[in-house]
Amino acid sequence: MFTDGRLLSDPGPILARVRHRGSPRAFVFAGVQRVPVVSEEVGQALKTLAPGDVQLFPVSVEDVDERFFIVNVVRVVDCIDEAGSTGVQHYAEDDPFPERAGEFRWISGLRILPEKTEGARAFMLKRFKHPIIVAEEVKEALERIGNLGVMFKRVTGNPGA
Repeated sequence: MFTDGRLLSDPGPILARVRHRGSPRAFVFAGVQRVPVVSEEVGQALKTLAPGDVQLFPVSVEDVDERFFIVNVVRVVDCIDEAGSTGVQHYAEDDPFPERAGEFRWISGLRILPEKTEGARAFMLKRFKHPIIVAEEVKEALERIGNLGVMFKRVTGNPGA
């Protein structure tokens, strides 16, 4: 439910178990569904820089005293530049997931059309919900926080630049 790109009501207390021990990261994708889990500092940055685009839900992480949040990205934007993207694969009608026919299975060289982002600062893509796209200023704020368990790839402009 946290990766569907829709506004949610408060799910109540959430407990996350740690699968791999080590230092907690400030931003990770957890579990099979790749649910975004962030530190309090990252959560604050997202709420400040993309207030209408995300919801934060507190999550208790077992054996960790720090505060963490699940990020629910509620903005979904139709802005994929299919002609400018590379490695585009679609789900077919005879795919094991027929309900996804016509959606993107994978895009290795994703490009978006910035003029179609509707002013979103953090969003998921319509028909391809794998990545979370953030504006440059959000990316820079997260990089200043550091200790991220994620990486960023530019999705605008010339891919070779």
